[in-house]
Amino acid sequence: MVRSCEEDISAWVYLGTLLLLMHFHCVTVNGAALKQEAALDNGATVLNHSMSLVHRMETLLVMGNSSDVTLRVQTINTDEVKVIQAHSLVLTLHSDVFEELLLTRNNSAVVLRETPECAAVFDKFVRYLYCGDISVRLDQAISLHRLASKYHVWGLQQGLTQYMTQHLSSDSPTGHVVGWYNYALQVGDMTLQDSCLQYLSWNLSSVLQSGEWGSISEDLLLSLLQRSDLVLQSELELYEALEGWISQNQPISMTVEKALKAVRYGMIPPQHLFRLQKQSPLMIKYYESIRDLLYLAFQFHSASPIQLAKYFDVNCSIFTPRNYLSSSWGSPWVINNPTRDDRSFSFQTQLGPSGHDSTKRVTWNALFSPRWLPLSARSTYTELGAMQPTRTDGGRPRIIVTPATSSPDFAGVSFQKTVIVMAKQQGRVVVRHVYNFHQSTEEAGDFLVDADLQRRASEYLIDSSLYLHIIIKPLYHTLLVARK
Repeated sequence: MVRSCEEDISAWVYLGTLLLLMHFHCVTVNGAALKQEAALDNGATVLNHSMSLVHRMETLLVMGNSSDVTLRVQTINTDEVKVIQAHSLVLTLHSDVFEELLLTRNNSAVVLRETPECAAVFDKFVRYLYCGDISVRLDQAISLHRLASKYHVWGLQQGLTQYMTQHLSSDSPTGHVVGWYNYALQVGDMTLQDSCLQYLSWNLSSVLQSGEWGSISEDLLLSLLQRSDLVLQSELELYEALEGWISQNQPISMTVEKALKAVRYGMIPPQHLFRLQKQSPLMIKYYESIRDLLYLAFQFHSASPIQLAKYFDVNCSIFTPRNYLSSSWGSPWVINNPTRDDRSFSFQTQLGPSGHDSTKRVTWNALFSPRWLPLSARSTYTELGAMQPTRTDGGRPRIIVTPATSSPDFAGVSFQKTVIVMAKQQGRVVVRHVYNFHQSTEEAGDFLVDADLQRRASEYLIDSSLYLHIIIKPLYHTLLVARK
């Protein structure tokens, strides 16, 4: 029996699709794709024409040859309809949702109702099913992620989540991180949600200066204000940005009061608190709601921390610093060619944020080594008192930060050290990692544990240099509970 041309084409489509599936079904081990046919015979030579096959599959989609299903993509609340000639075999290989739709259809057409944003990229989404690659812009990421989630194309969904987490710092006219966070919250994508929240927290100073700050929702605002890992210039910067957000968004009074109560007034110098009391319209309007917090802040600034700790709980958030970048809290440190040798650096900070300690300074010694032995094997001091690390080729990058001298003023205070590592992503300098360690542990044991500083293009380096910012955060402890 003579076969028709249509039957030949259908057979070719079937074979081509299966070959494409085999190409995508490579086994991945340690990041390397091992083709199954190569694994059968190590002595064989693999002739790879997969790109030609992808091109043929794309042509098949564009021309609609031997199509057995018509996708009618209708934009919700409009008369706009996009028609795509597709092949049921390709659709069902990727999506069990498409498989169910095709099994229950009454004719060759399947009607799909999509939002305008999703309808605009639906042809791009279908092309991915045929070719296995897709070009994505920042403004298309959510729509494509919605489609991948809706039709259970899990590989594309995971790829888009990864794309979004890697492009948080990309420049966009109106900003996109807040929108991605809201979307992740809506669909329950915890990976994307946590990545967006961490980015906003660690780069808050730049976010406050952008147009994106005004678009932050009330829930996201209150969530950020509760965090101690915010990286910004000062608490005053946060208060002034909050004032601008409230003026722009006009939330209800309950939201304003919650936000104002989350400000850490003890971290704002008293001279600025006095000015805000008289000149800030927001503080004047809501003064009664935060009066007790302001009184407590002024008491904190007027007495020694040890005296205050006898009568008040100094472990509450109003006395807990965030990651402030101003010079009174720490110092930047740029290490050129960080794998070359050990480096040391000295800087000064305030003893504490209390106005009582405003004139007292503490000198700190920081020591960085690209290859470092455990503490037990380290020679810490020479006869001259200088720190001398023991180096080894098998060690890891380490940093230690210690006070140059001890002082009676340290009583009742412990110091948390925070080391911020900067990086350049999509042309912008952003916070790559934040490491915290305490007075009882002089170094951060996991410092740069995943960084390859030997590689000039390392994501931890900017122009072959390591950009750090060291912050010293005094933490106060209650010494005695006063009798009532």
